[in-house]
Amino acid sequence: MSTESSLRADIVEIGRRMYARGYTASNDGNISVRLGGDRLLMTPKSVCKGFMTPDMMCVTDLDGRKLQGERDPSSEMLMHLEVYRQRPDVQAVVHAHPPIATGFAVAGIPLDRAVLAEVLTTLGSVPIAAYATPSTRELPEAVRKYIRAHDGMLLANHGALTVGGDLYSAYFKMETVEHFAKISLVARLLGRENLISREEVMRLQELRGTYGIAAPAPICADPADSPGAGAGDREDPATCQVVQAPAGSGLRLVPGLPDGSVQPAQRPGEEAEIRLTYRELSALIEDAIRSLR
Repeated sequence: MSTESSLRADIVEIGRRMYARGYTASNDGNISVRLGGDRLLMTPKSVCKGFMTPDMMCVTDLDGRKLQGERDPSSEMLMHLEVYRQRPDVQAVVHAHPPIATGFAVAGIPLDRAVLAEVLTTLGSVPIAAYATPSTRELPEAVRKYIRAHDGMLLANHGALTVGGDLYSAYFKMETVEHFAKISLVARLLGRENLISREEVMRLQELRGTYGIAAPAPICADPADSPGAGAGDREDPATCQVVQAPAGSGLRLVPGLPDGSVQPAQRPGEEAEIRLTYRELSALIEDAIRSLR
C-alpha cells in the first residue's frame, strides 16, 4: 500500500471513529494531512465523516488550489491552511464538534485549569479562539492567535481543533480534549475541582521531555511571581500556555471551593481555613440555639 493510499485509509478510519463517538453529526468536521512537499490530503465538503471512502479525498496545495479529486475540499480549508502555515512541525489537523468540549466553548469557559496530569503533559491547556463565522477568512485569523502555542483549542460557539505530528496523534488529542471536558464538567457538577499546584505543574512540564512529548510552547509564568509588572510586561498567551494553577506551598493538590475558587494554600501541619456563607452560618447558629433549649 502506498503512503498516499495508507493516509487515505487512515482518514477514513478516523472519520468513522469521530462519527461513532458522536464528535460529529451529519456532515460536520474535517480532517487533513500533509502529503509530502507542498501538498495536502483533505476530506471533501458535504460528506458525513462516518461514511467516507478513500477515493473521496481531495489533494490541494498549500494555497488551497485543488490538484486532484472529483469533490471539492472541506469548506473549512482556510483554517487548515493557516495551521500549516503557522506550524511547519504539524503534519495533520482534525476539526470536530465533540459535545461536552463544545459546550465549554459555547459557555466561554476555556479548559485551562490544572486538573489532570495527563492533560498537562500532552496538551498543557486548551484556550478558546474568538468566535468567527465558519468557512470565512475570520476563522483562520481567530485560530492564528493560539496555534503557535497550542496543539488543541476550542472554537467559540463552534467546536474544537487539534493538531499533531501524524493523523492519529491529532485525532487522539481530540479524544483527550473531550475526555478532559467530561471530567471537568462532572467535577464542577459535584461542587468543586481540586487543582494541581503550580509547583507540580512546573514539575510535569519538565517531565514532558522524559515522556518524549514535544510541547509547542512553555507554560506561562505565574503573574504572582511578578506582582509589580504591568499588563504590557506579562507573557503573551499566544506564545505560552496559560494554566490556572494556584501556589501549593508544599501541597501538590489545592482543595477547590464550590464557587470555583481554591482554598488559600496551607503548609503541612497547619489547620485548614473554614469558609461559610451567611446562610450556612445562620443555620449553624440556629441549630446551636435549639440544642441549648
